[in-house]
Amino acid sequence: MNRGRSRWTFETRLLAGALLIAAPALAALLVALLAFMPDDRRAFELWGAVVVVTLALALFLRRKAVYPLYTLSNLLEALREGDYSLRGTGAQRGDAVGEVVHEINALSQSLREQRLSFEERGALLAKVVATLDSAVIAFDDEATLRLANPAAERLLGATSAQLTGQTAQTLALADCLSIADVKLLERQFPGGSGRWEVRHARFRENGRPHDLLVISDLSRALREEERLAWQRLLRVLGHELNNSLAPIRSMAGTLVKLVGLEPLPHDWRDDVQGGLQVIGDRSEALARFMARYTQLARLPPPSPREFDLAALARRTALLEQRIAVRTEGDAPAPAFADPEQIEQALINLVRNATDAALDGGGHVALRWQRAGDDWRVDIIDDGPGLPPSENLFVPFFTTKPGGSGIGLVLARQIVEAHGGSLVLENRADARGCVARLRLPLRDQASANA
Repeated sequence: MNRGRSRWTFETRLLAGALLIAAPALAALLVALLAFMPDDRRAFELWGAVVVVTLALALFLRRKAVYPLYTLSNLLEALREGDYSLRGTGAQRGDAVGEVVHEINALSQSLREQRLSFEERGALLAKVVATLDSAVIAFDDEATLRLANPAAERLLGATSAQLTGQTAQTLALADCLSIADVKLLERQFPGGSGRWEVRHARFRENGRPHDLLVISDLSRALREEERLAWQRLLRVLGHELNNSLAPIRSMAGTLVKLVGLEPLPHDWRDDVQGGLQVIGDRSEALARFMARYTQLARLPPPSPREFDLAALARRTALLEQRIAVRTEGDAPAPAFADPEQIEQALINLVRNATDAALDGGGHVALRWQRAGDDWRVDIIDDGPGLPPSENLFVPFFTTKPGGSGIGLVLARQIVEAHGGSLVLENRADARGCVARLRLPLRDQASANA
């Protein structure tokens, strides 16, 4: 019997429940009719009419109760199918069914707005991916290509339709899927060769892992940076060479005219000696310039070893005789680097700070401290501050009369060869400049060495 009831539909159970509720009243009515009209046939006719009316009312009640449920079912089915345009009508607040219809309508509106927003963001993302110069390639969990933007089509020399379904092994990209995060590769693709930055990331779609590759061509950017660097370098070199060659050319022309005079002036020897002296001095300056260039271009790789950074900093401060350089920091300060190169970098920075301080308050401080996994060394002056120029680290660029223009470049080259960094910035607390040098500790320094 329980199994039979479990197979009844909701409508059947609702109708049966309504009839069961009316059954006692029908039974009582039948007993009363038989008591008052024991042998009258009209009693059964009246009771039958009441039963028919009761059944009709039960069917009507069932229809009124089931119809809103069908409406709710249709609304939920539309939501499941992704149709958010249907709405339930006649929903009244304070009514049980009306409250459900109202909430379903609100849910439908919310889902519609979310889908519209998602589609707009998806369209924007598709536009962005399509206009990227970097190749964007997505593989599924079986290393089969599922997405390739136009840049990827150009890189791999095929259309997206031709690429879809091919494996990473077939496209010679299997090794890229093993990259942890970012890697620089020298490689030839069907669409070009050169130096590439390959970024690898993983994501999930429908619960399955996928791989995303973003391949960027660095050759064009590097060539442009190289071109700009050469332009800056040649501009400075041309300026320095002109400064030396112009007086040499001018003086040579003057001497040619002088020795061509007939008769020679009585002081011609003094004029010739003075002119040759000018030519010699400018030639010597040009030779020193070329020697500095050779020094910058032939910096040997560092030979790191243990040394005391505090002792080296104090020794560097004592080398500056024009002003007293104040030193501050913990001692001892064990470091692992090439002490000769680090000393050369500090000498250049302290000399620059002193040159600036002589135009200001005349104070220079050399400080060092431990900063996480680095040693931080600050050279602080109270001079006029940094000039508004982007060429501070351009070789041979200088704002000082008689400056060589290689001190900062050489210092940064030394520091970066040790895996560190060098930045210049104006002081925030007072007038002047700070040269901030960071050197990694032993493990990092030895790894870069």
